[in-house]
Amino acid sequence: MERGQIRKINRDVYEVTIGEEIVMATGRGVFRKRKVHPLVGDAVSVERQGEGEEALITEVHERRNSLVRPPIANVDQAMLVFSIVEPKMSYHLLDRFLAVFEYHSISPFICLTKADVASEEELQSVREQMAYYTALGYEVIETYKGDETLAQRLAVLFEGKTTVLAGQSGVGKSTILNTIAPQLALETAAISTALGRGRHTTRNVVLNPLFGGLVADTPGFSSIDFEGIEKEELRYQFVEMGRIGEGCKFRGCLHLKEPKCAVKAAVETGEIAPHRYAHYEQFMEEIMNRKPRY
Repeated sequence: MERGQIRKINRDVYEVTIGEEIVMATGRGVFRKRKVHPLVGDAVSVERQGEGEEALITEVHERRNSLVRPPIANVDQAMLVFSIVEPKMSYHLLDRFLAVFEYHSISPFICLTKADVASEEELQSVREQMAYYTALGYEVIETYKGDETLAQRLAVLFEGKTTVLAGQSGVGKSTILNTIAPQLALETAAISTALGRGRHTTRNVVLNPLFGGLVADTPGFSSIDFEGIEKEELRYQFVEMGRIGEGCKFRGCLHLKEPKCAVKAAVETGEIAPHRYAHYEQFMEEIMNRKPRY
């Protein structure tokens, strides 16, 4: 029995890396009965079969975390890719990503693209907003087409970690990877002028070795849901609310209609950005109106 990691899935065939070797494997039938679905990033035990036969995955080891969309396990950090323009910066989607990744104990950092095509006014507006996120502890980097410093900057961030890229189609995820690692040969997203976003060009989740770590390019998506996050937990995924909320009169304060709420008071004074609180209210409503899944 050998231990490896799933790096790619093509239907029911799993590409497992064992040391420097790539082994093609299938899953045991018992996985279906137990409703165990191996994911890219999973650590697995593999049993080799006869010559010319695919190996057999006999065990999926316990995960540190996992995501449904993109379907991946054991992620250390997320690079949230947002374009300053085309498509326009979405703080609603940014806060949604941040909350979900915080919940899954995945460290996010923000990468802003297309700084070269944004106007000075657009750049200034986004930088002013990003100062708030930097103060919360999130690293923010800017890049542009032909940025020769990007590979060096990302090498430091990627080393020794499994990184997932998240963001809308057309913001430049595949372009970034093509720039820093052309050997990955990822197709560059073409921008649809009519839609203001790119067509999905990355269809499967694949883990690729890069800069001493692993990076996953994932299918483009414009949203992510709060599956598994309960209304009592959402407040802690907004890092400033988790801290300031300790001053609320009531221990279980959800920062909505409760009296003497320290979070609402902080919104009034500007300590908490009004748009962050507005997004919190919207996400809370979404969670409270969520239909149960059976």
